[in-house]
Amino acid sequence: MGSMPFDIMMPFYGDFALFREAVGSVRAQTDGEWRLVVIDDVYPSREPGEWAAALGDPRIEVVRNDVNLGVAGNFRRSVDLARSEWMTIMGCDDVMLPDYVARLRAVIERFPEATYIQPGVDVIDGSGRSVLPLADRVKRWYQPTSAHALTLSGEALATSIMRGNWTYFPSICWRRSALVEHPFHQDLEVALDLQLQLELVRDGATLVVDPEITFHYRRHSASVSSWRADDGSRFAEEHLVLARAASWASTRGWKRAARAGHWRLSSRLNALSRIPSAARARDASGARGLLAHALGSARSAR
Repeated sequence: MGSMPFDIMMPFYGDFALFREAVGSVRAQTDGEWRLVVIDDVYPSREPGEWAAALGDPRIEVVRNDVNLGVAGNFRRSVDLARSEWMTIMGCDDVMLPDYVARLRAVIERFPEATYIQPGVDVIDGSGRSVLPLADRVKRWYQPTSAHALTLSGEALATSIMRGNWTYFPSICWRRSALVEHPFHQDLEVALDLQLQLELVRDGATLVVDPEITFHYRRHSASVSSWRADDGSRFAEEHLVLARAASWASTRGWKRAARAGHWRLSSRLNALSRIPSAARARDASGARGLLAHALGSARSAR
C-alpha cells in the first residue's frame, strides 16, 4: 500500500447532517494519505455536494451523476472512479474512527495476500449512540472471534458467511482488482455484498478479520437494508443468493457450505423476527413474504 492515497468512495443520497459527520470523520484520519470521492446520486438539493466541494480540501472530489443510479449502480461507479489498489465504499451516514486508514495500512502490510479486510465495527444509531439490536447480536454470534487479526478462506469462509453474513459492507477495505473482476449484480439491491463475497470466496479470495474497532456503522430505520427487511424483499434476495451459492458449493464438494446455504437458518430467523414490525405497519404482503421466507417457501427469482 505504501504511501499511495487510500480511496474512500462515498455514494450520497440521504441526510445532510449525517453526511457532514461522515465526511468530517474522513478528514479527521491520523493518516492523511487518502482520497475521498463523493458520488452525488442526483440528490434533490445540490447543497450537500456544494458544501463538500467548498471545504477546499484537494483530497476531496465531488461527482454528480447524470441520472439516479441506485445502490448497485453507485457501487459499480465507485469501482470505476477508484484509482488506488485498495478502496472502501463507505456509507454517507457512517463514521470512520481516526485510525481507520492507518490501521488498514498496517493490516495490509502484515497480510499482503488479503483480498479484503473486515475491520472491527461498533454499531451506532441515528443519534450516534452505541447500540446492539437483534440483527447485530446475531452477527456477533456468527462472527469469528480472535484477539488478533486472522485470515479465512475456502469452504470455512463460505460456510461462515452463508450461516450468517456477519460482515459490515460499508466498513470493508477491498482490493480494487477483485471488484473489477467481480462486478456488483444489477439485479440485487441489498444482498449485493453477500453475492460479491461468495463469488470472491469461490474464486480463492482471502478475508482478513481485524478485531480492532476503527469504524462506526450506523443502523437506523431510514436505511435501505432496514425497510427492505420489513417488506420482505431483502430476504427474497438472500434466498436467491444463497440458493445459487449452495448449488456451486455442492458441485465443488463443499458439503458444509452447501448445507448452510440450503438451510439459511440465520436469514430465516431474521425474517421471522421482522414479522411483528410488518404487522404493526399493516403490511399484509410484507408479513406474508417474511413468513414464507422463514418457513423456506419463498420462491427464487429467475
